[in-house]
Amino acid sequence: MNQLMARQEYKVTAIAAAVMVLALSAAQQARAQQAEGEAGMQQVVVTGVRAALEQSLRQKRNADGVVEVVTAEDIGKMPDKNVADAIQRLPGVNTQSSAGGEGGFGENDRVSLRGTSPSLQQTLFNGHAISTGDWFLLNQIGGNVGRSSSFSLLPSELVGSIVVQKSASADLVEGGVSGAINVITRRPLDFRQPLTVEGSIQANYNDLSGKAEPHLSGLVAWKNADNTVGFLLQGFSEKAAVRRDGQEILGYTPIAATSAAAVADPRLAGVLVPTFIGATLFEQTKKRSGGAFDVETRPMRGLSLDLNGFYSELKAPHQNTNWLAAPANSINSANQIPQNPVVRNNTLVGAGFAVNNGEVDNIYRPNAGGESWYLDFNGKYKVNDDLTVSGKLGKTHGVGYDRDDVFYQNNVDGGMVYALNGLSPASVSYPGGNTTSPGSTAWAGGGEAQSVDQEKYAQLDADWRVRDSLVTNLRFGARFTDHHRTAEHPLETRPGPLGFTNPGPAWNGQMYPSDFANDLGGNLSSNYFKYDGAALGAWGAVPGNRLLDYTVRHNWMDEFQVGEKTSALYGMAEFGVDRWSGNLGLRAVETRQTTVVNLPGGPNPITGSAFGPYTPTTFKRTYRDYLPSVNLKFDARDDLVLRAAVAKTIARPDYSALGGSVSLNDDALSGSGGNVNLDPVRSTNFDLSAEWYFAPKALLSAGLFYMDLRSIVAQGTSTGTYYNNKRSSPAEYQITSPFNTTGTNKGVELSWQQPLWNNFGFLANYTFADGELDDGGELLNSSKRTWNLTGYFENERFSARLAYNFRSAYKAGVDRGASQHVDDMPSLAASVNVKLTEQLTLTFDALNLTNETIKMYAENKDRPRAFYSNGRTFYVGLRGKL
Repeated sequence: MNQLMARQEYKVTAIAAAVMVLALSAAQQARAQQAEGEAGMQQVVVTGVRAALEQSLRQKRNADGVVEVVTAEDIGKMPDKNVADAIQRLPGVNTQSSAGGEGGFGENDRVSLRGTSPSLQQTLFNGHAISTGDWFLLNQIGGNVGRSSSFSLLPSELVGSIVVQKSASADLVEGGVSGAINVITRRPLDFRQPLTVEGSIQANYNDLSGKAEPHLSGLVAWKNADNTVGFLLQGFSEKAAVRRDGQEILGYTPIAATSAAAVADPRLAGVLVPTFIGATLFEQTKKRSGGAFDVETRPMRGLSLDLNGFYSELKAPHQNTNWLAAPANSINSANQIPQNPVVRNNTLVGAGFAVNNGEVDNIYRPNAGGESWYLDFNGKYKVNDDLTVSGKLGKTHGVGYDRDDVFYQNNVDGGMVYALNGLSPASVSYPGGNTTSPGSTAWAGGGEAQSVDQEKYAQLDADWRVRDSLVTNLRFGARFTDHHRTAEHPLETRPGPLGFTNPGPAWNGQMYPSDFANDLGGNLSSNYFKYDGAALGAWGAVPGNRLLDYTVRHNWMDEFQVGEKTSALYGMAEFGVDRWSGNLGLRAVETRQTTVVNLPGGPNPITGSAFGPYTPTTFKRTYRDYLPSVNLKFDARDDLVLRAAVAKTIARPDYSALGGSVSLNDDALSGSGGNVNLDPVRSTNFDLSAEWYFAPKALLSAGLFYMDLRSIVAQGTSTGTYYNNKRSSPAEYQITSPFNTTGTNKGVELSWQQPLWNNFGFLANYTFADGELDDGGELLNSSKRTWNLTGYFENERFSARLAYNFRSAYKAGVDRGASQHVDDMPSLAASVNVKLTEQLTLTFDALNLTNETIKMYAENKDRPRAFYSNGRTFYVGLRGKL
């Protein structure tokens, strides 16, 4: 093992040396050319995008650690509608449009760093944690309850700057193996003018939904002439119409050796067959609204106090209709023999059936959404010229909810023929069947679920300036948190005594849009009926149609509670001499974890639930971590900075990974489970980089990173027998469960930023990340290649940007017993701002200009998982400032 580590460290060092040599060689040549052109030039003060880029580079250059920075002006003039959008073009940053359970949408929702899972980065607001809530059911309960923050609740209008901290330091809150994203909000005493009033009004238009909705935001900031008292108030209200056209292949099931198909053709035994192939139409009108406030005062010399808060609510009602072909059910449950079977890569990629044993899923969730808020009080007191103390006290709360959910299934008739086409949509037809009007009731359900996340925190820090010494500052402090996360599923209904005999929901003749799936490629049909959502809700409310019993239909299997109390102490020395500077520190953390899981049976179980008797069982554990860190900075020249960093880091496992409950899907015969004994993800991180600031607002940089992941969480699949509530009999399920293993993640980050002639400029970066488990398995969310290219133009009246982003394929997780990879994903966005007057600016933004299709696949590309189209989104509006 020691020899292996030595070879790995040597490899990292050798690569770093080579990159440094190349960067320095290029630097010398470019600087010689630059010097000739700069002779006799006068200094020009600029504002707007270029000024924001310059400010971001200044903060990056002055930092002791490896950081990336985005400032408010930069955010305001990009098509950035939430915090995830605002940082997706930074080197080493990846975004994705889902937390895992809901598939791909048009708005970025999760952020990961350097090719790791979103749960391995720490999201902070002004240096403290923020609780958020997921609006989609499968991210509230089951196996996708993660630790990452939902950025869909965080509009970019709230942001003053964003600091992406890639190298750890002792004073940084623990919890991010790959780094931390610190969102810094605006404060009233930071504004230049005594009174600042800003506002914007926009129309949001999506060309797939064909609807325009309003976006409004406003800010008022005031401070007195002495700059000792100020307040800030912000508000926002943003509405969007969403339509997503898709085809979903919901897992793969092996053909049973005892099935009629395998008996007739033994070669089919064990071959994987699609569980369901669905034509899915998702429709939603969502509204994000809320605001923030900040009261700041300096009542006496050396003392500053600040009280700030934030609230955001996302109302996300939606309807999803899914026409499902069911090859696996047709073979394994109905014992049909497939006609003209085609096998490729141990997959039944094509076949025909006399009868389709599928159904039509109709899901109406009129009361789905999430909310997030925090209240934070902090202060700083300069005791004397050498000692400053500061403190922070607060609470944050988030909840994701799904209430009044109605789920209704129709029976279908006729046969079914399908053919998988790799990463093009599968062809599906229903010969002899009727797809244009509803069939009889097959099943019904729905119910309520929610996930609640909250944390109380307290922090105390001190900064002591040391004179006439190599050490310039000593920093030390303590932090305490009390965190709770619950997943609740109090009601999961089923058909009531009249559910199969009463008429189904009223159908008013609605069909899928005539252009459904036009952008997905292939030859997909749009000739499917659909219900109006209100009709589904009305049917579900009729007494007897569903069993609305909170005792009998309490689904305790999906529920868990996780409590974490942490205590942290740290000490850190900042040093500087000549051209050297940096910090050296140690953070000690104790985590006291309490997990409550509902286990089946027990000596004195709770009874009455149709899901069986159960016993809430408590598991407790305490573990300690000692996290040393070193950040070293060397100013080789006035324009050249070299950095090195080493740190031990931790990230605690996802909540659903810790919750030991088992969540089952009775249709797909799959499920997910937890592991209360999971260790936190522990890693030793190495960073080495060079930054050449060869001109104003310009940067050429190269960096290397290496993560030695000693207890990374991976996912494995096993089989188990559980009671199938829909079939009223036991069945065998594929269960996905987490476990600790080892792995590495290493890579390189390259960045080039430069203004050009006549007010033009560009930014380009490239990240290569090679993440894998030591057993050869894939590291979740690890894209090998990510690159961004942004070009901009700006003068006194006009600014424009065109931004291209590319992320290569990655494994998002395991869903319904099969891997879920997301294929290569490019995107193109644009932004135009025209200053009509000094106070008024016309804005135009566009997202997904090339109208990309999100493509997902399982273990190989002969097993597709999903195809999603979300359309292009445009914003046009006015932004004003007094």
